[in-house]
Amino acid sequence: MKTLIVEDSSTLCAIYKAYLDGMGLDVYTVETLSEALLALDTLKPELILLDIELPDGSGLDLLAETCLMDPAPAVVVMTGHGIELAEASISRGASDFLCKPFDASRLRVTLINAAKKLELSQKLSALSVARAHLGGMLGSSPVMQAVYGQVDALASGFAPVFITGERGTGKKLVARVIHDLSARAPGELVTLDCAAIHPELIESELLGEIEAARGQSPAREGLMHLANGGTLLLNEVCDMSYESQSALLRFIQNGTAKPIGSDPERTSDVHVIALTSRDPLFEMQEGRLHEDLFHQLHVVPLRMPALRERGNDIYGLAEHFMTRFAEQEHRGKKVLSKDAYGELKRYPWPGNVSQLESVIHRLTVMTTGDVIECDQVRTVIVGSDCGDNTAPRNMSAVSSERREGIEPLWVTEKHAIQSAIDRCDGDIHRASTLLEIAPSTIYRKIQSWKESCNA
Repeated sequence: MKTLIVEDSSTLCAIYKAYLDGMGLDVYTVETLSEALLALDTLKPELILLDIELPDGSGLDLLAETCLMDPAPAVVVMTGHGIELAEASISRGASDFLCKPFDASRLRVTLINAAKKLELSQKLSALSVARAHLGGMLGSSPVMQAVYGQVDALASGFAPVFITGERGTGKKLVARVIHDLSARAPGELVTLDCAAIHPELIESELLGEIEAARGQSPAREGLMHLANGGTLLLNEVCDMSYESQSALLRFIQNGTAKPIGSDPERTSDVHVIALTSRDPLFEMQEGRLHEDLFHQLHVVPLRMPALRERGNDIYGLAEHFMTRFAEQEHRGKKVLSKDAYGELKRYPWPGNVSQLESVIHRLTVMTTGDVIECDQVRTVIVGSDCGDNTAPRNMSAVSSERREGIEPLWVTEKHAIQSAIDRCDGDIHRASTLLEIAPSTIYRKIQSWKESCNA
């Protein structure tokens, strides 16, 4: 692997290069940020050992540039000035970090691990014949390739499908693609938004009712029967009342449903797809999701990844939205500057693809000129945070709006992570082991919480 050492001390450059002797690496050294930026273009390194404190700038600026490379190199940062810079580097895409001083053994092991991780990522990309899209879904990242594979399998099956994921990740879209690719595509895709209907009315919507059931109310066909031969999509299924969940469970098990006010049951051939933005296992344990319904739906779960997990997909999505909104708003096509792309990549996107779509729409409408710059992106993102209820808010805002002791999932997650760190006396690596997640995951989440509070 071509390996670039970026260190302002020529003595340390020589020492680190000697440490790596015999590892089969093709090692180059530079001592300034400007030399390092030039080396990115000319050398195209695969592995970078990067000092944060450089005489003509910050190594974090170089790290931002590496994130824009395709393929991106593995970067291990070095710092002798505390853990905060190391945390910031992990949140911005570094593979690992080293605190100075360190010995040859520690350096070699750290670089070997970074190289193996990079090699595995490259093999996975090569093995998967990357599809740029499937139906209306866009993205060629490894996590989206896995989603495409699941969608292919689910579209040819008959079992209920349970799609989970944060708000704004595209759960409704993937449900539509499953329907369109299935043998039921000629039939209807009938949708019930459980969060938008009063719980007492959901059962009536699902089952229907005969004319005499509610006084003078006319007879109404239930969605279970309207979807006969097609697909029934239940959005936010965890918002259904327990009684409605029981009716849905009977329908899934038996394929029959009894309209309200009717004695005979009716048979209907329907493929059920359920969606939720909540943690269904937690909802079941708390008694809000029927245990038997959970097991019936969870036979073939599909989790939609958050946008922050999808790597460079954000660039393709941004381009797609810019093209679409330029046509829709009758405006000339705009382009994002390199720094603006970097800003999109660094932001954690709590509102996921929906928030990105909204941000690009605003940029298309509000900005003048053909090139969108970094500061314009930052301004619109801050505005999207203020107006987007899917975005995490600062703790005081959450506390004032908390109802019935229910906290947003990200707050519960933050409490769990912070508690683990406190119990481990601030040792993030030990906390990550106990939580069964990678240390880099903790660093990224800490950084996203900081950025959210400062927004």
